[in-house]
Amino acid sequence: MGEHVEANGTRFWVERRGEGPDVLLVAGLSDPAEAWQAQLDGLSDRYRITAFDNRGAGRTPLPDGPLTVPLMADDAAALMSALGVERAHVAGFSGGSLIAQELALRHPDRVRSLVLVSAWARPDAYFRTMTRFWHWLAEDAPGERAMLEAFLLWVYTPRAHADGTVDRIIDETLAFPHPQSAGAFQRQLEAFAAHETLDRLPGITAPALVLSGECDIAAPPRFGRAVADAIPGADFEMLFGEAHQPFQEAPEKFNARVDAFWREVAGQSPVTDGGP
Repeated sequence: MGEHVEANGTRFWVERRGEGPDVLLVAGLSDPAEAWQAQLDGLSDRYRITAFDNRGAGRTPLPDGPLTVPLMADDAAALMSALGVERAHVAGFSGGSLIAQELALRHPDRVRSLVLVSAWARPDAYFRTMTRFWHWLAEDAPGERAMLEAFLLWVYTPRAHADGTVDRIIDETLAFPHPQSAGAFQRQLEAFAAHETLDRLPGITAPALVLSGECDIAAPPRFGRAVADAIPGADFEMLFGEAHQPFQEAPEKFNARVDAFWREVAGQSPVTDGGP
């Protein structure tokens, strides 16, 4: 069960599982903490996993005033303080990767390592046009299901559309009792689409792993490679056959890779079939 936690002037909904080294999971556009369910379930046997709803998603309100990525990074740092977490392995997905980058730049002592999934640091013309389409789609689609059917074309692999996975996700989203409003979606989108970190990434000192899906059309691998190239010592890896949300579509592969990275950062041996 989750709970609301007061931090940085806002009540954040937080889900926590497990014991061990701290891991903070930062979601992207629109996604509540439940987007990380496979990590909350699959990694909590060896880590203390924290996931939360960003401002304007799920059960966390979106107060009046400007919404920016630096503000959301400060939210994450304040939330860590409220939870008594001094440092954590931080994993950010999509827009959450921007928050994670900014967290590592603004609060470097909080970040033990970075995993940046489906990341970018400077939008190009294609990206800006895509996000403008999403902006009016949220308001002008003929219905919520139609909006999700169109939006998720950028998010999941063709196999997920073919095998019923996307239909199941849409049904779960429509049944979720804390839907995001079109206005909140647009405000989050505006913050993520306008933010750039590329010129500042050399200032990140935390060990970093950048993961890009081969089939990701929203944040294609060239974006992830540019992020990794700019962060000193960062590793870039392509997840072949995957798209924008590999942690949902291929959770076992994703969990194994990030676990190996975190163990490497901690100076531990990787898990084998015979145990740790």
